[in-house]
Amino acid sequence: MIVTIDGPAGAGKSSAARALAQRLGFEFLDTGATYRAVALAALRAGLDLHDQEGLARLLGTLVLDLPPGRVLLDGEDVTTAIRTPEVTAATSLVADSKVVRQHLAGLQRAIAAGRDMVCEGRDQGTVVFPDAACKFFLEADPIERARRRQREMAARGQAIDFEAVLRAQQERDRRDAARDLAPMVPAADAIILDSTHLNPGRVVDLMEREVRRCLSR
Repeated sequence: MIVTIDGPAGAGKSSAARALAQRLGFEFLDTGATYRAVALAALRAGLDLHDQEGLARLLGTLVLDLPPGRVLLDGEDVTTAIRTPEVTAATSLVADSKVVRQHLAGLQRAIAAGRDMVCEGRDQGTVVFPDAACKFFLEADPIERARRRQREMAARGQAIDFEAVLRAQQERDRRDAARDLAPMVPAADAIILDSTHLNPGRVVDLMEREVRRCLSR
């Protein structure tokens, strides 16, 4: 069974997906980490992130693996390295690439094939797993999302001004919504949840209830 959770940065997708997977006894797929890993590889290779042929060649050489809680790029643990501001900025450009999105969508489907998995991202319910048994779109007020993002980055030792976080988030939202390929929109059959005034546990409670309802059918 596949459960998808889509939505913008800061809405709480990753923490909700991990907690939901744990409650259900499912596996968790952090699809954003796959894009970050490609962005890191492209930066290391000195690629122009708009060079589609260069990205295609790079993808043909990469080996990505996502064991529980880690991201391996060509055998190297890059779990921490993919979370820097530089990689975050590059990821937005990489995510606009048709060749990257198609390659990683195929990789994500291959990873999830035949498994019970909670998949989190921006186009999981619309493009990657359109036939998923249960879909969610998690959103929150932009100011609250930026605050959460700033706290998350501070916890990793990255002190960034709130206004800078908010501006970066607004630009990312604009790019994600306007993207021709796989724009960030709720699937027609997705359950939309607003986490602005909900604590993380309550969000997972609501999701778990819906998934168990799907399982009982």
